[in-house]
Amino acid sequence: MSNLIKGGFLRGHRTYIISGIGILSAIGGYLVGDTDVFMMAQSIFTLGGIFFLRKSNESKGGINNE
Repeated sequence: MSNLIKGGFLRGHRTYIISGIGILSAIGGYLVGDTDVFMMAQSIFTLGGIFFLRKSNESKGGINNE
């Protein structure tokens, strides 16, 4: 039960999953005609930025790494 509360197998990967789902939904919204190409591009760049910002903030295993 403790593992489930702390995030389970998704621990540390939730941001990547949410960014991926958001990018897929932006593309899907464009394909069905709900948004235009500029709104799709804005969503993809924003969610991609969140993905890479999270990736760059992970610790590299230095002295203070726990």
